[in-house]
Amino acid sequence: MRKIPRRKFIQLSAAAAAGCIVVGGRTSYASDLPQLSEDDPMAQSMKYTHDASSVDASSRTNPAADQTCANCALVQGNDGDEWRPCQIFPGKVVNAAGWCSVWAAKT
Repeated sequence: MRKIPRRKFIQLSAAAAAGCIVVGGRTSYASDLPQLSEDDPMAQSMKYTHDASSVDASSRTNPAADQTCANCALVQGNDGDEWRPCQIFPGKVVNAAGWCSVWAAKT
């Protein structure tokens, strides 16, 4: 089992707690959600970008050139969809080709 750095653990915990807040009512679909803007304060704090290839792989916590939102454990939705919901950014969808600093490998 690998250890998670404390900062990463706190970020993931905060995101998970925010994702637990659910508003009752109608069912929402990914197509109903707004796309996350790179100018969003939360996106900026997580270094989110719509294009993972624009991020220097050596500057990432876990350097790997193939890290994208599409292969992140925190992204939900259907494989192949261009925009998908993410647990880190509740109520918004992220680009499958994007990347943020909280990227976690699917297990």
